[in-house]
Amino acid sequence: MRFEQRLRDGIADGTITAALRRWRRPQVVVGGHYRTGQGMVEMLAVEPVSPSKLRAADARAAGFPTIAALLADVPDGEGRLYLLRFRRLDTPDPRSVLAADADLDDSARAALDARLARLDKASPRGPWTGVTLGLIRDHPGVRAPDLAASIGRDTLSFKIDVRKLKALGLTESLPVGYRLSPRGRAYLEAS
Repeated sequence: MRFEQRLRDGIADGTITAALRRWRRPQVVVGGHYRTGQGMVEMLAVEPVSPSKLRAADARAAGFPTIAALLADVPDGEGRLYLLRFRRLDTPDPRSVLAADADLDDSARAALDARLARLDKASPRGPWTGVTLGLIRDHPGVRAPDLAASIGRDTLSFKIDVRKLKALGLTESLPVGYRLSPRGRAYLEAS
């Protein structure tokens, strides 16, 4: 689930504790922990809701002054409306903690080598991890479509691959583009 920038500050300070989404089926589960871009939240409730059942308190909890403003923020389309209730967690995003850890001992390095080799082997395009890490190292902050085009890749599959590297703590997203994390820099420097 994505939390748009508009919500992140309110989630971080605890003033936003709800969101309205339109989905064909719920994309989150009660009890799940989700990244916000500025921390973590725990999902407390995922309730199907009709517009007539929304209350002013729901709109305020989602950061809107009125129910009409809340509804106007949800795109029209297929699917049901779901009112999500969550609470901010005082734990850091584990992915950010991993990305900040640049202390790679032999065991950690071998584990990364093995995981990257598996990603390369499973790819229908052949090995890509080293090229992608090098590209991000050499071109931080460059738009994903431009990076992808520079190596003859489509943007969507390129972004999916970069997310795999991010899950390993090797890259970080910027407002535009990516950069290597401290862990990613340490990994490439030792290569």
